[in-house]
Amino acid sequence: MSDVRSEVKLNPLPALIFSSRWLQLPLYLGLIVAQAVYVFLFGKELWHLIHETPRLGEQDIMLIVLGLIDVVMISNLLMMVIVGGYETFVSRLRLEGHPDQPEWLSHVNASVLKVKLAMAIIGISSIHLLKSFIEVGMVDGLPLCSSAAGIEAVKAMQPLIDAGAKTLKACTNVTATGVMWQTIIHGLFILSAIGIAYTDKLMTGTTSRREHAHAH
Repeated sequence: MSDVRSEVKLNPLPALIFSSRWLQLPLYLGLIVAQAVYVFLFGKELWHLIHETPRLGEQDIMLIVLGLIDVVMISNLLMMVIVGGYETFVSRLRLEGHPDQPEWLSHVNASVLKVKLAMAIIGISSIHLLKSFIEVGMVDGLPLCSSAAGIEAVKAMQPLIDAGAKTLKACTNVTATGVMWQTIIHGLFILSAIGIAYTDKLMTGTTSRREHAHAH
C-alpha cells in the first residue's frame, strides 16, 4: 500500500497546499533551540544548588529542586510538541523498529497529542503551585517588592546581599491572594483537561460506531 501511495501524483494546487506543511519546520527547529536553552538553564540551576548547598536551608534547597523538576517537565512538554507535532502535522519520522521509539508515538494523533499536552501543563502548573505554597510560608510578613516598603527593605538589605547573604529575602512577590488565584487557575486547567479527554472519548466512540456500521 505504501508503494501505491508513493506513486500518487497530485495536481499543482493540491501539491502546493500540501507542501505548505513544511513551513512549520522552522517552528519545530526553533523549539529545539528552546530545548537547548532549557538544558543550559538546568545546568546553571544545578551548579547553583551544588555550590550553595552549605549555605542553603532545607526549604531553599526544596525550592531549587522544584525549579529543576519544573525545567525537566517543560523540557518533556517541548519534546512532545516537537516529536508529536512533527509526526502529526509535517512528516513521518519513520521510527518503526527503532529501540528508542517513544511508546506513545506509535498511536499519536492530534487528539491524543492534545490530551498529553493538557496533562503536561497540569503537571507544570502543579509544580508552580507547590513552589508558591512553600514560598508563601517562608516569606510571611515581608512587604511586596513592588510597594514602597518593599523597595526600602531591598535597599536596606542590599549590603548584606552584596556581602554574600544570598539566601536572605527583603521582600516577596508571593501573596495569599496570588496563591489563591493560582489554585483557581490550576483547577481550571484540570477541568479543561477533563473536558478535552471527554470530548476525545466521545469523538473516538462516534468514529468507532460509524466504522462498525460501515463494516456491516
